[in-house]
Amino acid sequence: DFRNRHIGFVFQFHQLLPEFTALENIMIPAFIAGKGRSEAKARAEELLQFLGLADRANHKPNELSGGEKQRVAVARALVNEPAVILADEPSGSLDTKNKAELHQLFFDLRDKFGQTFVIVTHDEQLAAITDRTIHMKDGLLMPENTITSPNDPTTTTV
Repeated sequence: DFRNRHIGFVFQFHQLLPEFTALENIMIPAFIAGKGRSEAKARAEELLQFLGLADRANHKPNELSGGEKQRVAVARALVNEPAVILADEPSGSLDTKNKAELHQLFFDLRDKFGQTFVIVTHDEQLAAITDRTIHMKDGLLMPENTITSPNDPTTTTV
């Protein structure tokens, strides 16, 4: 219950349910939180509009591009207006164009809604433009001014 109401999740591979439309996928966490259909639908439609996907609302995941699927996943994470969104390699499965658009979307959401994102990534380009970067190596937090090698697979940027 706490997770559903206070934490949104964006996964590397969107994790949309294939039998539901984009709109329905976004509404599911709202239903779990006990919101009524009209409230859930209105919020989902608002998010689809903001994300430029209003015309894709009734499409199932197999009818969406990779970038569209990931934006639907972001909308799903936002539907309950969580305090924080945890994103695990959210652009790892996207091409360069969609990756850049998704990264910009995170900053737009931060600015428009005051949304907090915690993004786990190995993408140094994304890490370089975030408000704060914390590095981990071998499961341990690194001191803030530690230089790490981008080719070191044991280093994770958070």
